[in-house]
Amino acid sequence: MSSIPITRTPVPQDQAAAIKAAVASATSIATENASSRLAQVDDAAILHEFLGDPQIHAPIYTLPRPLTVASVRAFIADHEAQREQGRGLLFLNFDEQGRIGGFSDICVWPEWAAGELGGAIHPDRQGQRRGVDGARQSFAWMFETLGLDLICETAAPDNHRTAHLLDGLGFHRMGEITSNRADGTTRPSLVWEISRAQWQEKHLLP
Repeated sequence: MSSIPITRTPVPQDQAAAIKAAVASATSIATENASSRLAQVDDAAILHEFLGDPQIHAPIYTLPRPLTVASVRAFIADHEAQREQGRGLLFLNFDEQGRIGGFSDICVWPEWAAGELGGAIHPDRQGQRRGVDGARQSFAWMFETLGLDLICETAAPDNHRTAHLLDGLGFHRMGEITSNRADGTTRPSLVWEISRAQWQEKHLLP
């Protein structure tokens, strides 16, 4: 069983079912340039090319290892199955030139109305607050469109960029866990959480 989320509040079956249905029907996620879609197995080659940069793939423990076109294809296929089950989504986010500018990997725990957002944006798109604004839009989308009550995030202890982003968006540090990589290795991860009420208080209310 996953070590996250830390906060686990069971929700009524009808709420969990509504979350599963929202996940299964999702086709895009809110991004800064409103250009995203579900990843398809035919996207394996272009996603593999995007992930080839160590600046992109190295910090992400959920990616397949070794990173090959075949393993990326299986990664996409697994997310297609997760979407049907109402438990996961994988989106490709495109820039103004139609190239992959990032991807969004969402894990959902309907029974706790909780979710986690992973993924990355191209180094060229980092800075200029693009990463912060994109993350804020995506988290808001998870609360509003998927109907979640809690978002849980993790990052390696030396990932200062992500730590600064999550602290700035109002997430609360919950401690440290051991994260398991796809190849069986592990890494320490810091954990942050924010509830729907906490998000609304910081981002929506005057």
